[in-house]
Amino acid sequence: MLNIRPDSANNTFRARRFRLLKTAIEKVVSQKGECRILDIGGTSSYWETFGGTLEWDRVKVYLLNLTASTTSHPRLEVLIGDARKVSDFVDNSFDIVFSNSVIEHVGRWTDMVLMAREVRRLAPVYFVQTPYFWFPIEPHAVFPFLHWMPESWRYRIVMKRACGDWGKQSNVGAATERIQGASLLDKQQMQYLFPDAMILSESLLGLTKSLTAVRYAR
Repeated sequence: MLNIRPDSANNTFRARRFRLLKTAIEKVVSQKGECRILDIGGTSSYWETFGGTLEWDRVKVYLLNLTASTTSHPRLEVLIGDARKVSDFVDNSFDIVFSNSVIEHVGRWTDMVLMAREVRRLAPVYFVQTPYFWFPIEPHAVFPFLHWMPESWRYRIVMKRACGDWGKQSNVGAATERIQGASLLDKQQMQYLFPDAMILSESLLGLTKSLTAVRYAR
């Protein structure tokens, strides 16, 4: 099956996306001498994979997640917090906010609105990526058309078989929780969440695969 999973470390789309981010980081460093980045949902392995050529003595990345993680990288710092309310930081505490395939997991629409507000207030520059609703393969389950089906069909499917990252679920409750844990967005919804951003599209075989909201410093 095609490798379209957004969490794949060797995904060429992800590498291409990082090149845009790196350009923004380099611009901040050239202007300020340093760059502070908040990565919502970020991992140490991501930055170790893609960030090898960064000027790490001038870059500091904060990895924000709901649960604790570990890193041995001297310029990465682990934070525990909720993307919907990053209350430990005032407006523009960072130079860049980055988030890869997270906003579709924070909850329902009201939760996404809260996360988007936090992203917009925490830095003048941001990059927020999410899988696209109208791409025919659900990227987490790696299952054609699954996200277009009624919920009553979807939970039955994940109770009958393992789907991508989603193991076979043992009961209705677990299956429903699993499928409700990923709510994909379309372009109009992303533009509403990030009204001051450009919405960039990534395509695979002529079909839009994911969206990235990008705002550069004004």
